[in-house]
Amino acid sequence: MGPKSIAGIAGALVVVLLVLSSVYIIPETHRGVVLRFGELIETDVPAGLHFKVPVVDQVREFDVRLLTTDLPAKQYLTAEKKPLDVDSYVAWRIQDVDEYYRSTGGDELRAQSLLLSRIDNGLRDEFGVRTMHEVVSGQRDELMENLTARVDERVREAFGIEVIDIRVKAIELPQSVSENVFRRMATEREKLAQEFRSRGRELAEGIRADADRQRTVTLAEAFAEAEETRGEGDGEAARIYAGAYGADPEFYSLYRSLEAYQRTFSGKDDLMVIDTDSEFLRYLKDPTPATN
Repeated sequence: MGPKSIAGIAGALVVVLLVLSSVYIIPETHRGVVLRFGELIETDVPAGLHFKVPVVDQVREFDVRLLTTDLPAKQYLTAEKKPLDVDSYVAWRIQDVDEYYRSTGGDELRAQSLLLSRIDNGLRDEFGVRTMHEVVSGQRDELMENLTARVDERVREAFGIEVIDIRVKAIELPQSVSENVFRRMATEREKLAQEFRSRGRELAEGIRADADRQRTVTLAEAFAEAEETRGEGDGEAARIYAGAYGADPEFYSLYRSLEAYQRTFSGKDDLMVIDTDSEFLRYLKDPTPATN
């Protein structure tokens, strides 16, 4: 291959390289800007095939799809000066590529930092004019809508960013406050439990007193009834004894004497010193009944 052929091939390669370096493609999900020696010469380049000056021009691409950024959890004070830990996120996208590049240099991290700073200030302002109840439930949606509109207006003009939505994922009491709340709740529950125990003890004392009273009354009535029954029994026994004595006084006297002997001499070691002429020994000396 001769020198002319080699030169021709080299020239063709140079031409191809120049053509390739002068062509660039912007994806459908992106927009671009063109820089010449670091100076912005073309902005908001749409998707598709485009041309540039080789070597001299530089192309930067930016994703214009919806992006979501989590905000770091931070603490804010409500209108009652009560602290709340807030975890939130923001949905945003690049609305003006020209303004976005001029304000952030095309650095997404810097754009997020600027955006989060505005949201942080907005959250602080919104929480500061609302009570804890309003923040947690009463006006939560209104708070988010107001915050989204305020931040969107500011960053759209300043950074070319459109804020689609700002949402709070979680609102919690700080750990120290939660512990105090739980401690106070436990104290209140313990106080309530003590009140129930006191009422229970008072009720139990009343029940015991009433039971003791009923027991005393029942025993007294039972004792009175027993005494009455015993009196009736004694009277009946006396009547029977009297009837038996009237029917045969001598037999009745013998029967009573035998019972007395049995009780008196029931023990082996019993000892009695008595006159032999005692009436007590009458039936031992002479068991024959006396005749009238």
